[in-house]
Amino acid sequence: MKVTIYHNPRCSKSRQTLQLLQDQGIEPEIIKYLETPLSAEEISSILTKLAIEPRALLRKGEPDYKSAGLNDTSLDSETLIRAMAEHPKLIERPIVLANNKAAIGRPPENVLTIL
Repeated sequence: MKVTIYHNPRCSKSRQTLQLLQDQGIEPEIIKYLETPLSAEEISSILTKLAIEPRALLRKGEPDYKSAGLNDTSLDSETLIRAMAEHPKLIERPIVLANNKAAIGRPPENVLTIL
């Protein structure tokens, strides 16, 4: 089974999720998404697998969220996805992909549902 984690090593939840996977005997492909940003197409695919709207994947506490005007509820999905592609720190983390599904590791145990 191929498992991928979109990881930020500075984030405690991301580190905990990676450790949880490793404790399960899984060595996932680690993508440091701040260094290797996701494309708009990749974000769209992840959103489909998560079955959530783009706004639900945004980190609303990030300074870029307000400075970019993303709190405007009239913005369409394409605009929000483009913003996440341009500013990857706006993406909630960590995201784990496995079995053609996705889960956000908040809390880390959420990812166990897709393994």
